[in-house]
Amino acid sequence: MIQFHHVLPLQIRFNDVDKFGHVNNTVYFQFYDTAKTDYIASVCKGVDWERLAIVVVKIDAEFVAQIKANDHIAGRTRVVKIGNKSFHLEQDVIDVDTQEVKSRCFSIMVLYDLEHQQTIPIPDEWRQAISIYDGLE
Repeated sequence: MIQFHHVLPLQIRFNDVDKFGHVNNTVYFQFYDTAKTDYIASVCKGVDWERLAIVVVKIDAEFVAQIKANDHIAGRTRVVKIGNKSFHLEQDVIDVDTQEVKSRCFSIMVLYDLEHQQTIPIPDEWRQAISIYDGLE
């Protein structure tokens, strides 16, 4: 069974729902962004966002089931691989009441130095914190 230690309740806003009564597919990426931002803030303490950015270099989403306006949802996030300058995220959006997976997302993120405009290695303290949190080898 897949273990997600980071689960963030997500709010469905009025304008997230289209005329068909379900959440528009483009909104899912906002859900994933909110969940991964909270994950980084929770696991990698003291990030200097004035100096660093985490940039998506690849993203792939699968839409499994509709999310309707009254659903109670959460975003789950975990790191599945850490490289030198990148890490791979696995995320999903679930129905909190039924645990049904509504959407899955896989992305590759890189750490970016805003001042020097280049990718940089992931700090050892991040690597260690993520490895402990998600149980990576």
